[in-house]
Amino acid sequence: MISHVHSITVNGLESTVVDIEVDINNGLPAFTIVGLPDQGVQESKERLRSAMKSSGAKLPLTRITVNLAPADIKKSGPSFDLGVAVGILLNDRWINNDDLIKDSIFLGELSLDGNLRKVSGVLPATIGAKEKSYKRIYVPKENALEASIIPGIDIIAISNLKELISILNKEKEIVVQEKLDFKKYSLSGEKNIQEKNDFKYIIGQEHGKRALEIAASGGHNIIMNGPPGSGKTMLAKAFSTILPELTVEESIEISKIYSISGLLTNDQPIIKKRPFRVVHHTSSGVSIIGGGRNAKPGEISLAHKGVLFLDEILEFQKGVLEVLRQPLEDGNITVTRVNASYDYPAQFTLVGAMNPCPCGYLTDPDKECQCKPNQIKAYSSRLSGPLLDRIDIFIEVPKVKTNKFKVGDDYDGQETSSQIQKRVSKARTIQINRFSGTNITSNSEMTTKEINKYCKLDDETDKLLKQAVNTMNLSARAYYRILKLARTIADLDGVSDIETKHILEALSFRKKED
Repeated sequence: MISHVHSITVNGLESTVVDIEVDINNGLPAFTIVGLPDQGVQESKERLRSAMKSSGAKLPLTRITVNLAPADIKKSGPSFDLGVAVGILLNDRWINNDDLIKDSIFLGELSLDGNLRKVSGVLPATIGAKEKSYKRIYVPKENALEASIIPGIDIIAISNLKELISILNKEKEIVVQEKLDFKKYSLSGEKNIQEKNDFKYIIGQEHGKRALEIAASGGHNIIMNGPPGSGKTMLAKAFSTILPELTVEESIEISKIYSISGLLTNDQPIIKKRPFRVVHHTSSGVSIIGGGRNAKPGEISLAHKGVLFLDEILEFQKGVLEVLRQPLEDGNITVTRVNASYDYPAQFTLVGAMNPCPCGYLTDPDKECQCKPNQIKAYSSRLSGPLLDRIDIFIEVPKVKTNKFKVGDDYDGQETSSQIQKRVSKARTIQINRFSGTNITSNSEMTTKEINKYCKLDDETDKLLKQAVNTMNLSARAYYRILKLARTIADLDGVSDIETKHILEALSFRKKED
């Protein structure tokens, strides 16, 4: 007799149902797993042997053959342990019926004592199971909360193999995990982080605050240039507090990426705030773009729908910066390996901070720069023209004079992040309504088609823009990015037409090409 149990493999963000076929026949004791399993799957044989013994069952001393179908898709990781164990137990009559096995998916890694360990990719697997009309999915207890956000499928949290055997034999009542209510669920520590980085604590820097408000409203990339201690990092951290709230769909999309990266926990089973990923300048291209042995998402995908902050952006290797060009333009990245390629979303807002020169003090009013002109030129050239073309806002962040400093808790009159976020959300709502029925959610995502439709200028304003583009030696890509930025500024003003003042402000954020 051949028993059938179903599991799921997740490759990239795509899930495929795996039919686990178990055949137990007479012959010399042997345990074979076929169907393109990797080393992690092959090692499950020893885990299963010990886990079943610890759970009161035994691996039969005969020939066991396990086939993971379809055989042309690579199976990786330990998440098939639970499904294979159930298949063997069903075939060997330790489980006396398949009533609770049919229409079910099994996911989980077994420890030697029979307990279930957390696995990655449970959220996209649950979504895949629901789309394939499965009624329930059995998952480790530590993965149950992340799966419970998905309606229309029962989530069964399992602590150990012995418990699962009792449930499948109907000796123990099956308990369905309560669904996680997205609107009511809040993460601990969120308010403290929000308060700590509030805009009200930033003294001065009105030009920088305005630039960040525009960037948040339209999803525009921004680079801040200034001497050490001018407040670039503080502004960047405050930026995360004015971003518009995530929709349920966006939250699930981001959470899927974090799930396959193994970054969701019971303390944080879903991503409710837009990600803010800080990348160190020593990071490799693989860690930023994604890849490795299992082609995991990189920082640009973990920053999807949020912010990728590159502090000291000119200290990054030039090759690492250049690989950002394609995802900045397309909003996705393809990670290619020998047997397959994986597509990950990477629709992020790039926030960069840089010093004006190697020593940092070129624009400092109090300290003298020690750099030579050729050093300064070589330093700034690390940002190539094509990469600068993809930056919408470039601002100078000067040092704040000491007479403006405050000590204490009197910040009356200082605009709060909450006040700014209300304007940002209002402008973003205008954009969502404008692009209703498309995959576009912000002005920065507009293609030439949408720009031609929504960024029309009167003759005088059009002439002004084209003259400025020629004078500043800007590219065609920069021209269209200025139009996108002006569209966002007009949205913040609540007007339907882009006016001359909007173009002028957009141009003020543009870096002149050499």
